[in-house]
Amino acid sequence: MKGWQFTKTHEPLKLVEQEDPKAAAGHVVIKTGAVGLCHSDVGTLEDEGWMALMHPPVIMGHENAGTIIEVGEGVTDYKVGDRVAICPTGPSGKNPGYHYDGGFGTKIHAPAEDLVHVPDELSIEMAASATDAGMTSYSALFNIGQAKPGMNIALIGIGGLGQFALQAAVAKGIKNIYAADVSEKARELAKELGAVEVVADIKDLADKDLDLIVDYAGFGVTTSDALEIVKPGGTVVLVGMGKLKTTINTTSFITGAKRLLANVGGTPKDIAEIYELMAAGKLNPKLTKIDFKDIPEGIEKLKAGEVQGRLVAVYDNEE
Repeated sequence: MKGWQFTKTHEPLKLVEQEDPKAAAGHVVIKTGAVGLCHSDVGTLEDEGWMALMHPPVIMGHENAGTIIEVGEGVTDYKVGDRVAICPTGPSGKNPGYHYDGGFGTKIHAPAEDLVHVPDELSIEMAASATDAGMTSYSALFNIGQAKPGMNIALIGIGGLGQFALQAAVAKGIKNIYAADVSEKARELAKELGAVEVVADIKDLADKDLDLIVDYAGFGVTTSDALEIVKPGGTVVLVGMGKLKTTINTTSFITGAKRLLANVGGTPKDIAEIYELMAAGKLNPKLTKIDFKDIPEGIEKLKAGEVQGRLVAVYDNEE
């Protein structure tokens, strides 16, 4: 198998070849069909703070979907030929691309308990995009943020995660949903997807009496500004890790009795619910597709803000 391996911060990914994995008990081997690329991949390569989460050397890639080619002892819910995705924050507690070789490689040895069946109606690239971007955005909005119809809600960052959340909110009948993004293309996308108002700066929504703001960007100032403008008693959910630190105004935070919550990932059930929305045609994220060989270039494009929607590498011709 081949893969793009991470060794340490500030070093480029290295293309390696190694022996194909064999399925251990409770595990399967998956031939990678597609893998999503994420801004956290950019952060991993550039910010030493990410080293606390990594187990290098490791083939990166935490948004994975493909076809099972080998099943280990004790696995009964899956068989060879099944199309599956891996929940990157699943019950095993082991994260692909961080703790073990992930989908920037052509084959993945994954715990069966972390898998989710991919419906026949979905392309493998759609399935991969939903594993982190879909799952995390959905969990942050509905599980942590407790979003409901009738609430005034704003989303920061209409990229890979934010577009999922916006479409899911519309599908679930939430009318008053706003969006903020520095990218003009992302703002145009938000309008297309049903946001009632779209701005470049979350502070421009200060008059909207926002009950909930979900920060899918996490670039420091995005979080602190969200806490400034959310209404008294309101909630900000932080998801994005564009920057690993921020500073907040504790006066308005405390006197306004505001809440700042965090969301990391989700569950296989969250992914399955996202797949239901996709299969029903209620959620159709914009994808930008690249080849396996172009993964390092894709990460650079993410870094430069040149990608609209979710970036996915599709492995049509890889062994």
